[in-house]
Amino acid sequence: MNTKEAVAERIIQICKERNMAINALANISGVSPSTIYSMLNEKSQNPGVVSLKKLCDGWEISLREFFDSPLFDDLEQEIQ
Repeated sequence: MNTKEAVAERIIQICKERNMAINALANISGVSPSTIYSMLNEKSQNPGVVSLKKLCDGWEISLREFFDSPLFDDLEQEIQ
């Protein structure tokens, strides 16, 4: 798993934990649904930290809490 895939999986995971649809996340975070969907699929290879921070603000969690997941423990090296 690479970093982008881990970020996408974490977004989905938190939404499931909170029983929240992507459109609801967009409403509470101020990030457009299209931006969130691009973070979840192949369109965006580099999810922006500002957008990610807005999602975390919508969930009322810190970036530290977002990245505090086993998903980020053994990521592939991104430099090739």
